[in-house]
Amino acid sequence: MGIIEKMRLDGKKGFVTGGARGIGKSTATAFAEAGADIAIVDLDYEEAKKTAKELAENTGRKVIAIQTDCTNKEQVDAMTEQVVKELGGLDFCHNNAGICINAPAEEMTYEQWSKVININLNGIFLTDIAAGKYMLEHGGGSIINTASMSAHIVNVPQPQCAYNASKAGVIQLTKSLAIEWAKRGVRVNSISPGYIGTELTLNSPTLIPLIEKWNDMAPLGRMGKPEELEAICVYLAGDTSSFTTGADFIIDGAFTCF
Repeated sequence: MGIIEKMRLDGKKGFVTGGARGIGKSTATAFAEAGADIAIVDLDYEEAKKTAKELAENTGRKVIAIQTDCTNKEQVDAMTEQVVKELGGLDFCHNNAGICINAPAEEMTYEQWSKVININLNGIFLTDIAAGKYMLEHGGGSIINTASMSAHIVNVPQPQCAYNASKAGVIQLTKSLAIEWAKRGVRVNSISPGYIGTELTLNSPTLIPLIEKWNDMAPLGRMGKPEELEAICVYLAGDTSSFTTGADFIIDGAFTCF
């Protein structure tokens, strides 16, 4: 069997939070194309249903949509149970839901700070634990968290201290869980994307003025594409990454190299 065949995800079951659009939709597409059955988990249920229908039609895999607020423990636990019930198990997940609020630190309200931390860090913790508990009891699995290059650098010119802090926390949480679960069959890794040109990013009135600045600073002179994150996630979800845990993969076009 060649390496391409070994990297397939046939028979595996997983979920992607924030899976209705952007990075989450892209990785969910890759998981399904590699043979996995997938749950599209998102607060926007209508968009999640559209994505699930599209992926099911294009890949022939079982793809379901589940509306979930990832900051709500009861909803996260219920979502995990539904994934297991409807897909028949849980072998991997990509915990990807997140937001960013750009505001100077001295002007940022505590409500804004709390919202970013709650979604980006507490939400990752809740989904990690819900998935991890099942995996620990059922032979193991792989958890992928979306961190950011913002965990490694301070972005400019936009002020985003809450986002940067939350993503740094995701990496340390990833490493901590990887150590705790290393001998129990559950692997935990993170990806740290750089600036990614999703549909929402490219059409955001507040971000459009910044994109030219980012591209001027970027060694490759451009933003990344969501599909450029797919291969690493398929690798991490499958068995060929069995010796990979506690790692953070920076996919940023060398942006953090200077």
